[in-house]
Amino acid sequence: MKKILAAALTLLALAGCSALDRMMPAMVASDYYQKTQTGMPLERKYTAPGTFHTASQTFAGGRQRFKTYKVWYPADLPHSKQTYPVVVFANGSGVAYYKYEAIFNHLASWGFVVIGNDDSSSWDGSSTSQSLAFLQQQNQHPDSLFYRKLDLNRAGVSGHSQGGVGAINAVGNFANSHQFKALYTASTPKHALALALKWPYNVGKINVPYFMNAGTGPFDGGDGKDPDSGIAPLTSLRDNYARISGNGLTVMARRSHADHGELLYLPDGYMTAWFRYTLMNDSEAAQVFTGAAPEIRRNTQNWQDVQIKR
Repeated sequence: MKKILAAALTLLALAGCSALDRMMPAMVASDYYQKTQTGMPLERKYTAPGTFHTASQTFAGGRQRFKTYKVWYPADLPHSKQTYPVVVFANGSGVAYYKYEAIFNHLASWGFVVIGNDDSSSWDGSSTSQSLAFLQQQNQHPDSLFYRKLDLNRAGVSGHSQGGVGAINAVGNFANSHQFKALYTASTPKHALALALKWPYNVGKINVPYFMNAGTGPFDGGDGKDPDSGIAPLTSLRDNYARISGNGLTVMARRSHADHGELLYLPDGYMTAWFRYTLMNDSEAAQVFTGAAPEIRRNTQNWQDVQIKR
């Protein structure tokens, strides 16, 4: 069995990112949140758009590996006296920002400044670190729309698939990693697959609140016969969960009846709640993950294998 698994991983590695590309949606629809099934009140609330009207701007990346940044923000930011927490996204394989703009826009509607880029190889975290540094520069430049509008002490990072690896590496490997105060990943490839694809990561470096999830479908969860099969099987989640300590809060869960590509957008309500809680101290969003009966535990319609530790 180990030889068969090794051969399969090698074939996938030789195929590069293309095998993962085919599992991704061509585009996340602008009304995805209307079609997302929600199982509990808070999941429903945070899956819906927030109260902020939004705007966006595109900026030149000026780098060989990626050409463009795009930033989404509450439309009243230029006239506001408050500062806004930020969320940086690490792309999945073949999924540049323009393929899932609706998710960025959704998060901005909840009061965040959100940045994406068109990096197609996000695994090492460098483009994610550079995105955060770009926002830092904008926050310090008097001619920038974002001048003194960003709270870089409240920064979060999110990644799906290859982007999950990139988000983990962004939190642990760079000079500005300490600015990230919350981490979210979906369908992060298991270590054996990540190493076969030459995408190493080390969850032992994580020291911030972390919400990890994956799907139960066959691409993510495997065929049910081999517990280690699939891109992000339960064994991988449990292993990563067990390796983390001292970061305040770690949440592990699987989205039921959902597979790899769908994990880009189906958990969006709880991703939004996660950042609202960890970066904004939203007491209602906190109820999804904390207290005697966190909603995510009770939401058995959509979630399973939930574990929570501090």
